[in-house]
Amino acid sequence: MRFPASHPARAQADDLSHGASLPRYAPGPLAQVIRRLLMALAVLATAVVLVYFDRAGYHDNQGGEVGFIDSLYYVTVSLSTTGYGDVVPATDTARLITTFLITPLRVLFLIILVGTTLEVLTERTRDQWRLSHWRKNLRDHTVIVGFGTKGRSAAETLMSAGLARDQIVVVDPSTKVVEMANVDGYAGVVGDATRSDVLIRARADRARQVVISTQRDDTAVLVALTVRQLSTTVRIVASVREEENVPLLRQSGADAVITSASAVGRMLGLSMISPSSGAVMEDLIQHSKGLSLRERPVTKAEAGRSPRETDDLVVSVIRGHQLLPFDDPDAATLELTDRLVVIQRVRPEDAKILADKEKRERGPGSWRIPRR
Repeated sequence: MRFPASHPARAQADDLSHGASLPRYAPGPLAQVIRRLLMALAVLATAVVLVYFDRAGYHDNQGGEVGFIDSLYYVTVSLSTTGYGDVVPATDTARLITTFLITPLRVLFLIILVGTTLEVLTERTRDQWRLSHWRKNLRDHTVIVGFGTKGRSAAETLMSAGLARDQIVVVDPSTKVVEMANVDGYAGVVGDATRSDVLIRARADRARQVVISTQRDDTAVLVALTVRQLSTTVRIVASVREEENVPLLRQSGADAVITSASAVGRMLGLSMISPSSGAVMEDLIQHSKGLSLRERPVTKAEAGRSPRETDDLVVSVIRGHQLLPFDDPDAATLELTDRLVVIQRVRPEDAKILADKEKRERGPGSWRIPRR
């Protein structure tokens, strides 16, 4: 059942699926400066109150009683370490207040002001350096265009197959979607992927593969054309809703096209005809548990033998650019240069190792590539 976006049950389901979490807000440089200035004013006001309540213990070289303006003046020149000496503590109590209260406040005041400038400049410089270093060294990565349900599932499957999280770059026109991807540990670019400058910011021209999982078929075609214009060697895998758009997308440069509506329909039909077969197919397409389809090279021990003599259940043999069924006469004898598509069982310990690897990659304080 599909609930409207504002439906309480839908909101509760989203909360449960993502777990309990609080909003993460990273203030900009201006907000940080304003916050530090407010803290500095709070320190200044505290010091003025202390001096004013003990104003009888201070002496003004110009004569007259020390008032509120004199207290404000004394605190200002003291916290800024100017100290003209025209208003000075004259009693032991005033000197003790200056020593044990005003002096720590002076140090705190300087830390707030100097720390603000250094933090803003350092953070901005560090972000610019990281972004420049990332763009310079990023290559042979995977670009995922569209980070909805299909794009997120593709990323999870790629990582379960061994791809590192920092080798995935998300491109999406929604700022909120990219921010969510950043929280999950992915680098992201906000923009329209049909524009070449947006794809260049994601370094699609140096990527190994591009996954196109947009919501519209016409957008997928334009993205494929743009990617193919940037690189003639990158592998493009795209998703479309309608079967009739598959030839158009292939002509646009896609190496593989998945029809999402037809695939779901076939799974539904298979589950109706044979529920067990549907469950097995569902298990096969999930890499992180149960049975998994994997592609691997032929080992030296397997070369010269039949596909049936391997330790794994061989489904197909990849020889050059040909995909041969396991019972094809041409695949009766395996060659060392062949690759095998096999069915393997993911053991619980393997799943735990993969989860630990993913946790190490993310880390508790891992940084995120700026979106823009």
